[in-house]
Amino acid sequence: MAGEGEWPAIGIDLGTTYSCVAVWQHDRVEIIVNDQGNRTTPSYVAFTDKECLVGDAAQNQVARNPANSVFDAKWLIGRRFSDSLVQNDIKFWPFKIIEGHADKPMIVVTYKGEKKHFAAEEISSMVLKKMREIAEAYLGTTVKHAVVTVPAYFNDLQRKATKDAGGIAGLNVMRIINEPTAAAIGYGLDKVSIGKRNVLIFDLGGGTTDVSLLTIDDGIFEVKAVAGDTHLGGEDFDNRMLKYFVEIFKRQHNEDISVNARALRRLRTACERAKRILSSATETMIEVDSLYNGIDFYSSITRAKFAELSMDLLKKSIELVEKCLSDAKMDKTRVDDVVLTGGSSRIPKVQQLLQDLFDGKQLNKSINPDEAVAYGAAIQAANMVGMGNEKVQHIVLLDVTPLSLGVLSGIGDMSVVIPRNTAIPTKMEGNYTTFSDNQTVVLFSVYEGERARVVDNNWLGEFRLSPIPAAPKGVAKLKVCFEIDANGILNVSAVDKTTGVRNRITVTNYKARRSKEEINRMVQDANKYNIEDDMYKRTVKAKEVLEKMAKDLKEIQNELDAARKKKIKLAV
Repeated sequence: MAGEGEWPAIGIDLGTTYSCVAVWQHDRVEIIVNDQGNRTTPSYVAFTDKECLVGDAAQNQVARNPANSVFDAKWLIGRRFSDSLVQNDIKFWPFKIIEGHADKPMIVVTYKGEKKHFAAEEISSMVLKKMREIAEAYLGTTVKHAVVTVPAYFNDLQRKATKDAGGIAGLNVMRIINEPTAAAIGYGLDKVSIGKRNVLIFDLGGGTTDVSLLTIDDGIFEVKAVAGDTHLGGEDFDNRMLKYFVEIFKRQHNEDISVNARALRRLRTACERAKRILSSATETMIEVDSLYNGIDFYSSITRAKFAELSMDLLKKSIELVEKCLSDAKMDKTRVDDVVLTGGSSRIPKVQQLLQDLFDGKQLNKSINPDEAVAYGAAIQAANMVGMGNEKVQHIVLLDVTPLSLGVLSGIGDMSVVIPRNTAIPTKMEGNYTTFSDNQTVVLFSVYEGERARVVDNNWLGEFRLSPIPAAPKGVAKLKVCFEIDANGILNVSAVDKTTGVRNRITVTNYKARRSKEEINRMVQDANKYNIEDDMYKRTVKAKEVLEKMAKDLKEIQNELDAARKKKIKLAV
């Protein structure tokens, strides 16, 4: 935790497709532009024979180096290789994913002529490091502290992996906060004196969708309920359009471009561009020269056709709004503002469906959907280090846990200790006993999710409580305590009330997560790559200087030769 005066503390929106960084200074939030003059930076990392590229440079070369250009790392972070979503995504990614230790997905690339394996948090750390460097260049000082945002529906493991990524990037992640909550802070900062308002934040980003219902009252931002999908966003809409045009190309030319990563990447880029255009136009063209085997591809798509292709995704996002309202036990007529954020919230059909749900209510588009999350994160960062004006320091954030947390009961059921949408930080307890006679060891398996059977939920970790006195089943009195901190990260402890024997863990899914030693190794690797890349850049710069000197000398020589010839000519 950073203390008062630990300036600068930045806010980072670590997005699936684009990331954004902001800082509080000069009595306001400033969105920091990158080295290309852009206010958002692609969450891309590319590996070449000479260097590692991050951001715009990585995205710009992806068509000629697709197998070594990594994106969507946020979709992989904290997930298992066997996850059905991961298996489905592999079909669309040009880079290779293999199963690593303990079912962990590992990204395989060729870097400087060697095969390298990277975990998703390592790729995310490179993006976070880039955002830190962008901030340092802008502020002219070292940046150590940050508030980093995650989707509201990120589970415990995904939150911890994101925090690990920040550590690998050399950042002290002071707080992990939910993206829609951050957007609400940005929206509500100037409205703290208006009075109590119920605000629904609809955040449809590049890879995730989040809905949060908050009450904002006198600087207190209280989250009532959250709903979301960590795998529903703009890239899913891109995939629908991509699949549509792959089929059109196949019908027109009897060629399947899905087997060619470079052609698929170029067509995907054209689809993403078309999606953006359709937010303001009713029809647009797809034009890709020499897409595959020298064949030029030209086609068109209307806004109506795009909506038809993705209607099930659109309806799914609206269902999340209904679920959030239901969980909060709030009628839609009591919602004062429906605030849009996330780049994909610009899709006209999304806005129409959302407006229909709220009986024609005007949607609030007052905040920049690409920057709102980083904006709010920067305010929270300023609040935590004692910076900012009275409004900033007056903010109190009361968030909730998105998923129920509990333990395996003796018959395979989920025994919930903390129900979903419980305000955090929180601490709750449950009472348990033994299920066998003379049992001296109890294994506590911790899960999160909403299904009745633990096998259908997400396993987080386990620990043993021993020794406990041998006794008939049901005699022992065991108390389990679940404690969630402000980052949404869970600690679990258990105690035998009779003997006082106790044990505890920070639930981080240790079988699937990196150890402290491995994280330290990642930090060392990141520093090593940084040194190597700096050396390469200095070499390139020195070569450019040398070539310029040689060119200048040649021009001087040519001028001297010309002058000499002219002198000789005059002498003759």
